[in-house]
Amino acid sequence: MELRDARTEPTAFRRATTRISTLLAAEALRKIPSTSSTVITPQGPAEGHVVSGDMVVVPVLRAGIGMLDAVLALLPMARVWHIGLQRDESTAIASTYYARLPPDIGNSFVMVVDPMLATGGSAVSAIDLIKAAGAHTICMICIVAAPEGVDLVTMRHPDVALYTPVVDRELDTRKYIVPGLGDFGDRLYGTV
Repeated sequence: MELRDARTEPTAFRRATTRISTLLAAEALRKIPSTSSTVITPQGPAEGHVVSGDMVVVPVLRAGIGMLDAVLALLPMARVWHIGLQRDESTAIASTYYARLPPDIGNSFVMVVDPMLATGGSAVSAIDLIKAAGAHTICMICIVAAPEGVDLVTMRHPDVALYTPVVDRELDTRKYIVPGLGDFGDRLYGTV
């Protein structure tokens, strides 16, 4: 509720974003590639698992940056790529203004982080770019979603696992999530 509350100041908004992003990333990472490992504790050997393979986090600029540190706290070895998508406010269509994706990602586990999944256009564009760069194993975490966005992502990319704690009621005529929580980036960075 703290993220939704219009009275929440940017400092508290960022703290809440980190908390929920950590929980979402932990859930998404339950299916991360791992290998068996044994370590020696002071009392003897202990069996467990360690992350295996190349891990990549792709925040969708600019609001996705607010989720990045929480994910990196769980995956400190991950590489970070960036995709910049800007939504045209009159058409609600996203256009790419920045994409920094290396070519060697075919065997990477890629996690897309973007807090809001409204129409799904930005998410689909980001996933299209990531797949075009060669990635096969992709998941996405978002903090708030609209049914329209979930439907579009699952229709266009049924192989991409989507993690969100809430799917709100609908999009309004401006394609904003209702009840949503406002412009995530503006609230995160205090540019409201």
